[in-house]
Amino acid sequence: MSALPNAITDLISALNRLPGVGPRSAERIALHLVQTDSTAVKQLADAILLARERIQFCATCGALTEESPCPICADSRRDGSLLCLVERAVDILSIERSGTFRGKFHVLGGKISPLDGIEPEDLRIAELEKRLTQEPVKEVIIALSTDVEGDATSAYLAKRLARRGLKISRIAYGLPAGSGLEYADELTLSRALEGRREMNQ
Repeated sequence: MSALPNAITDLISALNRLPGVGPRSAERIALHLVQTDSTAVKQLADAILLARERIQFCATCGALTEESPCPICADSRRDGSLLCLVERAVDILSIERSGTFRGKFHVLGGKISPLDGIEPEDLRIAELEKRLTQEPVKEVIIALSTDVEGDATSAYLAKRLARRGLKISRIAYGLPAGSGLEYADELTLSRALEGRREMNQ
């Protein structure tokens, strides 16, 4: 039987479900919160609720934003001929931190994975193809992880998107095979973008 009150164990359990928060971290955070001034805890709770209410997906690219289109899609100074394809909205943040990519983005919303029941039609590929007909895109840069699903999805997209006048490249990876963009530092991502290789040769 736990020596902790039920309210604390419930809080620990809820925090433990967050990505990157293990049991020990969840316990430390929970114990910190229940001993913190109630005003500060209320401010945290209000900030979480407000963010959840305000944040939406950009109708154009799928990025996390407060208004649609997002600031990146709406920025006329960005290079509209370059479109970087990422798996998740958070991957945009990783690439933006590198400070070297000045094109636009498109979020797929996942990777093809038949074992998990994720087929091409479950991803935002149709929206991508629509953008290619409406925007002056000359190069699609595929920035997916190097695991089996990422490789398969990249190969599928290279074939499906192949058309005259469109270059399809994949970023070079200086990170361990099977890892995602969120684990790469800014320099690694910068070099990966600069060293991208063409896929539709």
